Amino acid sequence: MKKIIIVFLLVFLLMMICGCSNDQKKDDEHLKIVTTTFPLYDWVISLLKDNPAGIEITMLLDKGVDLHSYQPTAKDVMDIKNCNIFVYVGGESDEWVDDVFANNDNSSPIVIDMMDCLKSNLKVEELKEGMETEGEGEEDEYDEHIWLSLKNAMVCIEQICEKLIQLDADNKDYYLSNRDKYLSQLSDLDKEYVKTVSQAKNKTLIFGDRFPFRYLFDDYGIDYYAAFKGCSAESEASFETIVFLAGKADELNQKYIMIIDGSNGKIAATINENTQAKNLRIVSLDSLQSCTMEDHLKGKSYLSVMNDDLIVLKEVLN
Repeated sequence: MKKIIIVFLLVFLLMMICGCSNDQKKDDEHLKIVTTTFPLYDWVISLLKDNPAGIEITMLLDKGVDLHSYQPTAKDVMDIKNCNIFVYVGGESDEWVDDVFANNDNSSPIVIDMMDCLKSNLKVEELKEGMETEGEGEEDEYDEHIWLSLKNAMVCIEQICEKLIQLDADNKDYYLSNRDKYLSQLSDLDKEYVKTVSQAKNKTLIFGDRFPFRYLFDDYGIDYYAAFKGCSAESEASFETIVFLAGKADELNQKYIMIIDGSNGKIAATINENTQAKNLRIVSLDSLQSCTMEDHLKGKSYLSVMNDDLIVLKEVLN
């Protein structure tokens, strides 16, 4: 009889603990939002400006961790499961998210898949002439660098704001006001991009690197040649690719060769050495893939980077 009572008490305690766990985020003093990459984090920050509800925001991919190779830690998984809203890019690099929510329950957060929000705007990675390939049978993949389009950003921010209001309706007017101000800033910057490219003398650039800027370049009609596709894992370019890109630089009378943030510039330097003039200037465009929390604390933002990239384009396109 005593054993039966003890077993009953243990079962009862376990039920109480599980119940407390499932209700924990509902009873927490602060709401929680978890994002994967820096652009998503910064979009949320912009909507929460001055944060009247005291919402806690976490960015998972810190310290320059690459989206394409990231795998969540046990703590990351717990943070996701215990948050109220989870915002991620989507696509092949984020397939691990399916495992996190494999055993879905009533305590799961509101989940925002940004690529799902942009279905009609998604682009397949482009295999351009001269690019390195990753072998036969290579499948087409959607380009995951959706944030490198101001137009995409505006759609994403609308979606995040909608879910934020769903979570915290008391501050609806505040979030809508922040959204409208931010969308206005993005729209103004978009117009500056249109103006810059429409007045450009040169509308083709050469990348001695990966090319994650297809959304950005397609928005404004800029053409390109590159060593690798945007999500390529390759790091060594063949002699044929080097010679092709060097020849294109000569043919198009290029003054610059482009790299992306985090690049060591070795491939670009080798391409330059194989041009006739051997005097191309190596210039970087920021793809927002290596931004850290430290960068954020120093004032770096989605808008500031996209504005800095515009300044670079004004130079290299003219």
